[in-house]
Amino acid sequence: MFEVRRDKFYRDGKEIKIISGAVHYFRIVPDCWREVFKKLRALGCNCVETYCAWNMHERIEGEYDFGGILDVSTFIKTAQEEGLMAIIRPGPYICAEWEFGGLPWWLQRYEDIEIRCSNEKYVTLFERYLARLFEEIRPLLVTNGGNVIMLQVENEYGHYGDDKEYLRKLVKIYRDNGIDVPLFTSDGPTKSTLLDGTIDGCYPALNFGSRVDEHFELFESIFPNTPKMCTEAWNGWFDAWGDDMHHVTSADSYAKVVDDILRHGSINMYMFVGGTNFGFMSGANHYEYYAPDVTSYDYDALLTECGDITQKYHEVRKVVSRYTKEKLPEIPQNREKRAYGKVALTKKAGLFDNLLNLSKPIYSDVPKNMEYYNQGYGYIAYSTKLERDYNNATLSFESIGDRAHVYINRILVGIVYVNDSELQIEFSANSGDTLTILVENMGRANFGSKMMRKKGIAGRCLIDKKIHFGWSVYTLPMTNIERLEYKVDVVEERACFYKGSFEVRELSDTFLELKNFKKGFVLINGFNIGRYWEIGPQRTLYVPSPLLKSGTNEIVVFECDGLVGEPIVEFVEKPDLG
Repeated sequence: MFEVRRDKFYRDGKEIKIISGAVHYFRIVPDCWREVFKKLRALGCNCVETYCAWNMHERIEGEYDFGGILDVSTFIKTAQEEGLMAIIRPGPYICAEWEFGGLPWWLQRYEDIEIRCSNEKYVTLFERYLARLFEEIRPLLVTNGGNVIMLQVENEYGHYGDDKEYLRKLVKIYRDNGIDVPLFTSDGPTKSTLLDGTIDGCYPALNFGSRVDEHFELFESIFPNTPKMCTEAWNGWFDAWGDDMHHVTSADSYAKVVDDILRHGSINMYMFVGGTNFGFMSGANHYEYYAPDVTSYDYDALLTECGDITQKYHEVRKVVSRYTKEKLPEIPQNREKRAYGKVALTKKAGLFDNLLNLSKPIYSDVPKNMEYYNQGYGYIAYSTKLERDYNNATLSFESIGDRAHVYINRILVGIVYVNDSELQIEFSANSGDTLTILVENMGRANFGSKMMRKKGIAGRCLIDKKIHFGWSVYTLPMTNIERLEYKVDVVEERACFYKGSFEVRELSDTFLELKNFKKGFVLINGFNIGRYWEIGPQRTLYVPSPLLKSGTNEIVVFECDGLVGEPIVEFVEKPDLG
């Protein structure tokens, strides 16, 4: 039994202090979960916290996936086997610097929907999802003999809106689905966010990374006689493409924050291990300008992206040991890292040569957004035949999501990025030429008022301020590339797939360096390990050992900006996050 009584937490009738760390199961391959839990216990923690990602569990509307990296019930059970309680944050919105804040992209296909409020369509859809998710979680509640002690309702809602009826509906849905453990909300440490984001029936908690006494003093003034807990004690930060360098914070300063929080109450350290935004699932911030997140979610956490112990871990362990009554377990060893060396990608498949192998063209009078064509992630190409000559014509977009390559007969004539001061380029072409616009979705906003901005070509696309009609649209989610036709001798296109193989005898973690490549994504044995971009700060991609196999392994790189040398990559033993 777990209870919240006045200003204390109790487990089986005994007062406890929750000492937890954030671990997102969908950012870590399952083979590594137990090792992470052992390191969490060795830190002195008695609990693990995780979000649940709706957009992973219901990629296709009405179809659910709880297998492999999405097996949240096994994640929770494994934590219990390692002596850890669990805090679950189902959302339905989670932020987490995750694509669309964890919401599924297909919500945007409903014109009558408004997210994160009492909108009838939105409520119907997330209620169905939560009912299915709770089938996985309900048997693991502490009231049913499991280790799940609390669930969060929504996430940092006080930063977004003020629909209390929405929060009340969420609480009712949780309770109607048999969630009988304490519920909580968590919000940034200001009076307005706490007033707008909290709700009767949910224990209120705080998110912050500094100024502990000040934040808890405000909390006490609003919620007297309430347990003090920081549910996101930030120990680093996330990186966006184009940042000057990887964000880091000092070990000593964070250890002091942990000490200050534990003097007041309980803590969940965000992150304990950050993991990786595999595939196309990194989110973005979008305020004055669009800032898409890098593939690594290292976060300068207590464990590195690949799960290695850091100095921050050691310093925090010293602090935590003063608040626990048990002897801490020995710290597990880090997994071995290995440099597998250089790999030549000898086979090539040009994008334009393979459009019909990747997609069936959809006729469209005018280009429309990616979601209109029932596509969520990846790239989308719009192609049209020009009926007359154009001399220094202007191609302009009302909105673009997020980066467009403009081609005339496969020759690149310009790139338009959402952050450009003007979303337009000039081009010249002859009658009969083909104009193609290849647009990349670099991640939906995970926070704030621009989350519903659509991808691909959103709004009007004009040539010399006039509408051009008659387009063939190719959806390119890049989830099925088996039909690509690779060749050794081929005229290399700027947008091109490169394939090679490498041998592995001993399975180890490794890191992929792409010095001769500019921008794209990588598949290892068919698994999308994420995006790369020459602007940094991230310079290598993490390859967990469970993605490799003894013997021959395959690597495919899709490059959209063109090489700066030979198509050679290198597997190295150390990461470079900038």
